[in-house]
Amino acid sequence: MSEELRELYQEVILDHNKSPRNYRAIEDANRTATGKNPLCGDSVVVYANVQNGIIEDISFQGLGCAISKSSASLMTTELKGKSVEEAHEIFNTFHDMVTGDPSVEADADSLGKMVVFAGVREYPARVKCASLAWHTIEAALSDQHNPVSTE
Repeated sequence: MSEELRELYQEVILDHNKSPRNYRAIEDANRTATGKNPLCGDSVVVYANVQNGIIEDISFQGLGCAISKSSASLMTTELKGKSVEEAHEIFNTFHDMVTGDPSVEADADSLGKMVVFAGVREYPARVKCASLAWHTIEAALSDQHNPVSTE
């Protein structure tokens, strides 16, 4: 990855950390889940309102590092309006990217802005930060009620 591209990605992550999108509770959410990363202290609650298989609204609240919070922010913007099936597919693509071989170029066409997290695969401890909100929304969409842990 070029240095210029790496700097652009860092700017996107810092922007979403400083001004997270969809950072709020959804009072009438029909899907919620809680996730924790005990190793670094990240915690997130994900809220979704799913109607007829479509994620009509999605949000999050929580505390965490810049990678964790920006990942949750970008995730909510990416998944709003998508079907539950599409959300599962996007989760799998994202998870494959952050846990995959660092020498393989990330597919920006299928990941959109989420490609900014391709660099975390070079830092295994940060993969859990980037994927916490994703594992949590997976639990919420699957109607699993046990808290999610990245440990």
